[in-house]
Amino acid sequence: MTTVSVSPKFQVVIPKEIREALKLFVGQRMEVRLHDGKVEFVPEQAILSYKGRWPGIDSTVVRDADRV
Repeated sequence: MTTVSVSPKFQVVIPKEIREALKLFVGQRMEVRLHDGKVEFVPEQAILSYKGRWPGIDSTVVRDADRV
């Protein structure tokens, strides 16, 4: 287990082994959650990572007759 300190600006550094395991990159957005007195940082997923997630789903869009 690795421990980190909170800076005077309330910042923490994510240890290198965790950054590499999660494939984090500079500028990546994180969702911050409070859960049972603990802070969770969850990396946001790119929308393209969801492509093909639900095979067989009907993705056709029915349009109004005046929209072509």
